[in-house]
Amino acid sequence: MTDILDELQWRDVIAQTTDIAALREALSKGPITVYAGFDPTAPSLHMGNLATLLILTRFQRAGHRPVGLVGGATGLIGDPSGRSTERVLNTSEVVAEWVSRIRVQLEKFLSFEPGPTAAEVVSNLDWTAGLSAIDFLRDVGKHFPVNRMLARESVSARLGGEGLSYTEFSYQILQANDYLELYRRQNCTLQVGGSDQWGNITAGVDLIRRVEGAHVHALTGKLITKADGTKFGKTAGGAVWLDPELTTPYAFYQYWLNADDRDVIRLLKVFTFRTREEIDALEKAVAERPFAREAQRTLAEDLTALVHGADELAAAIAASKALFGQGSLEELSAATLEAALAEVPKAAVPALGAPLVDLMADSGLVESKSAARRAVKEGGAYLNNVKITDEAYVPASDDLLHGRFLVLRRGKKSIGGVVVG
Repeated sequence: MTDILDELQWRDVIAQTTDIAALREALSKGPITVYAGFDPTAPSLHMGNLATLLILTRFQRAGHRPVGLVGGATGLIGDPSGRSTERVLNTSEVVAEWVSRIRVQLEKFLSFEPGPTAAEVVSNLDWTAGLSAIDFLRDVGKHFPVNRMLARESVSARLGGEGLSYTEFSYQILQANDYLELYRRQNCTLQVGGSDQWGNITAGVDLIRRVEGAHVHALTGKLITKADGTKFGKTAGGAVWLDPELTTPYAFYQYWLNADDRDVIRLLKVFTFRTREEIDALEKAVAERPFAREAQRTLAEDLTALVHGADELAAAIAASKALFGQGSLEELSAATLEAALAEVPKAAVPALGAPLVDLMADSGLVESKSAARRAVKEGGAYLNNVKITDEAYVPASDDLLHGRFLVLRRGKKSIGGVVVG
């Protein structure tokens, strides 16, 4: 087995551990069972979840057994960690649907091949649904000193503001009970998660020590931020999701392709399985040939293939090239073209009839019609990658791609679009 802790330290993903020396010793004695939990607070996992999921995946590749836990029970309650206001509770039907969707996503990243490292995905509703309030208070709640619960950051931060309900206050007990149950059922001795989960995870470590007299472990991953201090995995439109219906594969690919030079090497370490030697070479390329964006292309290609598959990666690359005149727009599928145009300035019109210069201005590709006319005059206006030299040109139905779309371009790098109908 490879030394997983050395790898995680090199990749700079470890934020906290209960006792790294003790964990290293436990790992050296043979395979362990490790779990990470994912609450269904949305219909899809996002990039922050993926960072944790890939830690779990790396443990499996290093010879350990992973368990992915979907919070069918905790998702009904809501984790107060990192929130300044009370969560809006979803219905049990919505949570059940999201549990199913997230379970499928988890299964894409873990191996279920029979053997000692075969993964398992479970729901904590399995052992929580039948637990009565009296049993919960007597058997679990009695092990939680209120003063310690109040001192946890996720609780204390809320008490200084709007406060929190007993429902959210009890969340840490439910998560701690999950660790206890997995310790009992599957001899799970390590929980991993995001750094915002430290209090909840160590509550489980304490509970197992109090109830079973056993010493188990906790490890959290670092919060991923950009060089400018903002949170990674966010766009102007919201989170970067793993579900292609929420973030299209093309948008997903472009997000990573546009990574800042200051961020890209760390992102390669966190989100890809590239070796130290490969990443060192890419780091050198960033320093010596930043204009080539070799590291960004590697990141975008590896991640898109990992999350969406080779076919969607090929479609995203083809669309990216075609939009900038390096491929055939006609060969793109309607879905791929629509996804690509969703990421650029565009105009929606009921029918054709307006001159190209009007469409360029209406789409936001240029700031005015006079700027559009200037672009045509200077040879920098393109319709579907064909240079337009007539300022009065009016696109016709023959210009439409898939009967609905026009791709506009100004110069080499500015893209816009028109959707008809």
